[in-house]
Amino acid sequence: MKRDLFLTSMERDAEMDRSLRPDIAETPLKGVRSNIVQSIRAFRVQDLQDTARAVGQHFLYANLANAQSKQDVLDLIAQQFMLPAHFGKNFDALYDCMTDPLHKSGPQPGFIVVLEQIPATAKFDKEAREQLLDIFRDTADYWADRKIPFRCFYSFL
Repeated sequence: MKRDLFLTSMERDAEMDRSLRPDIAETPLKGVRSNIVQSIRAFRVQDLQDTARAVGQHFLYANLANAQSKQDVLDLIAQQFMLPAHFGKNFDALYDCMTDPLHKSGPQPGFIVVLEQIPATAKFDKEAREQLLDIFRDTADYWADRKIPFRCFYSFL
């Protein structure tokens, strides 16, 4: 009986916490699909971070302005997303880190990701940029299959 009361109390606290959070429709992301990779355009990074905090989602941010090559991009993402030390620093490993360990760690509230100033250099050309964005599109699809919001916003340097 006491256990039932405790669980009910915990569930009630969780429900109260959820009710204090705004609905995504009450945020700047109103009208943005729940699983998408899109240009940051009219959004400000601070607004996206504030929205993530308000709705209780993970916020991941990487500024890639100093990257010149694929390796630089992966190094900066690993550092700024705080990926595990065993991260293989290739696109397949990036996808794995954005999906599998997080999924195995339990229920996820959702993600708002910002990739700011993706480079446009000879060593990180259009094809490399599309491959990077494809990783995040595949990640958005992965989370969509699990009914977890994953929104990724990007800009080019």
